[in-house]
Amino acid sequence: MYATNYARATSLADAAARIGAASDGKFLAGGQTLLATMKQRLAAPTDLVDVTRIPDLSGIKVTGDAVVIGAATRHYDVATSADVKAALPALASLAAGIGDPAVRHMGTIGGSVANNDPAADYPAAVLALGATIHTSKRKIAAADYFQGMFTTALEPDEIITAISFPIPAKAAYAKFPNPASRYALTGVFVAKMKDGSARVAVTGAGEGGVFRASALEQALSSNWSAAALAGASIPADGLLSDIHGTAEYRANLIVVMARRAVAAAG
Repeated sequence: MYATNYARATSLADAAARIGAASDGKFLAGGQTLLATMKQRLAAPTDLVDVTRIPDLSGIKVTGDAVVIGAATRHYDVATSADVKAALPALASLAAGIGDPAVRHMGTIGGSVANNDPAADYPAAVLALGATIHTSKRKIAAADYFQGMFTTALEPDEIITAISFPIPAKAAYAKFPNPASRYALTGVFVAKMKDGSARVAVTGAGEGGVFRASALEQALSSNWSAAALAGASIPADGLLSDIHGTAEYRANLIVVMARRAVAAAG
């Protein structure tokens, strides 16, 4: 790991100012992606600005039609929240399956979404539910936020403050995890929205990161059941192929995980 300067921000303005003054600064939340890449010498920021102690960046609240989670909220807190389990159990279940206990007690939802790791779990929920990313500057719709592998619509000095998830009629997440890292080799989040429409987002499989599976959405919109996906297929074009699985393997996993998720959603 390269030498770097560390500072703990006391406010959003302080964090933005520190990043602006750094030649190559990065915001630090749980550090589950950033610190790993630094250890591998794939990233060498001159400055790390810790945003986890900024007031009001942590916490969970449920309104009439949405679950709002502060960006610095830990995975463990999402997984064990009685409010999330009652209003959006699929999200609590997703959080409970991230990494191991050490990761869940350190990693944050904002850090996961900000990094947009192609195998992260939260981006699938954000995109499938059509969530809104609240930042220090604006609100960004999920459809506009994810712009490719490790790429988002965030500006260099922009900080995620919270994520607002619409509460669906039904939802579930199923993933095939890498046995070592617990990252999603392929993960699928399915949601039946209150207007009857079906939304399906896939993580861990796309060359460009998380994406919507329109063919599966069409099948489920007319018949919300695992049986509706029995003859479905996903083309391998544009899917990842590596030592863990070929593009064809992941294409099959997408359908399998989607069927499991729909069955779990009920």
